[in-house]
Amino acid sequence: MAESAIAHDHGVSHDAHASSTGLSNNKMGMWMFLGSECLLFGGLISTYMLYRGRVSSGPQPNNIFDIPFTSVSSFILLMSSLTMVLAVSSAQRKDDRNTNLWLTITALLGATFVGGQVYEFTAFYREGLGFTTSLFGSSFYALTGFHGVHVSVGIIMLIALVGMNRNNRIPGDKAEVVELIGLYWHFVDIIWIIIFTLVYLIPS
Repeated sequence: MAESAIAHDHGVSHDAHASSTGLSNNKMGMWMFLGSECLLFGGLISTYMLYRGRVSSGPQPNNIFDIPFTSVSSFILLMSSLTMVLAVSSAQRKDDRNTNLWLTITALLGATFVGGQVYEFTAFYREGLGFTTSLFGSSFYALTGFHGVHVSVGIIMLIALVGMNRNNRIPGDKAEVVELIGLYWHFVDIIWIIIFTLVYLIPS
């Protein structure tokens, strides 16, 4: 009876940290957040698709886009998804050394992508495409810039996670925390695939 009661209490405690879907409350919260982000990016993408052909002044998109450069930058960001998977796998094996290594590499790859985006924006501005130059310029910078902010936030989270892991200050299940950051990181990667395809590969 005592063992049964202990098992029952353990089950109640475990269920308190899980939703009715079987996911933990933390994972459910992250999925809800990412769902709201989908709506936000959906609005930005729709706005861009509406205004991308409206270039009243300034250069045409096809005249300033550097597809090879952006393709390399995109490949670097996509490779960071692989390193993030390796970080999650290492965390699940409780391998702190490799977890920190792959998280750091992921952050560096993300920083390289953001650096490339800043370089690209600077080149566009010099070519005459500013935020207020045209409706295309406004929607383009709003969409790609907002995504860049999300990548930057992800980089900050990755660096903070490495520091917390080194000092053993990650609260709760360490593997789950790394997985949650991984979900966010994969999300921004998937969003960029959509943005890259619609903005750079499909002509206006």
